[in-house]
Formats: sequence, C-alpha cells, structure tokens
Amino acid sequence: MAGMEDVEVVVAHHGCATLRVGDVFLKIDADQTRTDVEVEAMAMAPIPTPEILWRRPPVLALAALPGTALGRLGEPSTTSPAAWAAAGAAARMLHDAPLPPWPGRSLDEIASRLDGECEWLVTNGVLPADLVTRNRRIADAALRPWTPVFTHGDLQVSHVFVDGDEITGVIDWSEAARGDALYDLAVLTLGHEEHLGDVVAGYGAPVDLDVIRAWWSLRSLLAIRWLIEHGFDPSSPGCEIDVLRSRM
Repeated sequence: MAGMEDVEVVVAHHGCATLRVGDVFLKIDADQTRTDVEVEAMAMAPIPTPEILWRRPPVLALAALPGTALGRLGEPSTTSPAAWAAAGAAARMLHDAPLPPWPGRSLDEIASRLDGECEWLVTNGVLPADLVTRNRRIADAALRPWTPVFTHGDLQVSHVFVDGDEITGVIDWSEAARGDALYDLAVLTLGHEEHLGDVVAGYGAPVDLDVIRAWWSLRSLLAIRWLIEHGFDPSSPGCEIDVLRSRM
C-alpha cells in the first residue's frame, strides 16, 4: 500500500525486541520492570534521551534520535576525537546527577556471576583455560569498593548518538542503576581502546585506567554466554573474545 513504512527489526532475542517504523522505535519487552527502569531513568537523566511517544505495555514507542551512533563494536569508528570526548563529558554529567532510587548489583553478586561464567566458558570449551584465567585475574582490579553514581549500565558505542562533534542522545536505559562510574567508561570504550584518551579527556576527572581495563575483561567474560545463547557472535573480529585476547 502507498505510504506504508517498512518495518525494520533492529534487534530481537528471547523476551524482547526492538522494531523501527520510519522515525519511531517500538520496544517490546515481556519484562515490564525493565521498561519501568528505562522510562524513569530517561526522565531523571541530565543528558539528551529519546522522546517517549507513548507506552502501551508491553510496547514502548520512542522517537528516533538525530545523527548516527558513535560507533559499533568490531568496526573502526569514523567519528571524530571531539565526538568521543563529548561522550565522555556526557558520561560525567550523568555520573554527577542525583542517584536513582533503585540499587545496582553488589560486588558479591558480580564476583559470583563472574566465577560462574568463567567456569562455564572453560567447562564447555568455549575459550582456552589460560585465556579465561588471565582475564579473570585482570578483572579482579574492578572488584573493589566504589562510590555509587548514576550509571547508564550499558553505555556501549551503539547507544550513543552524535551529529558531528555533538551528542544528540543516549538510548537503551533499561540497565540504569547505581554503579561504578568506571564501568560506564569501560563499556563505552570496549573494543575502541584507541579512543580511551579522548573519552577520559572529555570526562574531565581523574580515572584509574587499570580499573577500566579490568572492566573490559570482566564485561567480556560476563557477556559471551549471553551473546551465544541469543544468536550473536562474540568471536567476530574486534568483539569480546578479541578483547580478551588483547589482554594477553
């Protein structure tokens, strides 16, 4: 029919999917708790977020952001150092904002899950034991007390949109919570180590680079099983398994 918009499946896996119809994104999630968090976090965030057009559970309709993603994991970024610095500055604004009312994961929860994932990776022959052991040791540096801040929780490059050198918005807030500021910076620069200096410069506060690198290992170890089980390939060039190998 004339005038009908194409429907694009942006991402789809067990429990949730995101569709694009023209300039509208439709997020469908069986777990409305995640959507509750996303809506409240966007309302609280001091940085640009997508406009909520309507919500009719299990669907949340969001307006598309202008610009393009800062980058993609596994692909060289074509955006400017200034845009990466702007992403660091946006992260700092978020971290300086009042804390959300809900907690994040505790150190004990993260450490327990990490041990379980490492055991699964070795037992199932997904990765060599020495690669897992080395990165598990590196990850220990991230497992230290931190002062909680308002974190996005999944601040990967594909969730940050830019137009030229300016941030136009950040998407996908369902994992927002109180957490470690350096975790957000690590997720943002995962697989893009060459832009870590730009992000830190934009962030404008002292950071422990060894802890960021520890979060790279920890994030990758935690993600691999989920990615495999949901149809993604963490062994693609530049992705999680390459990140772990680079720590060797």
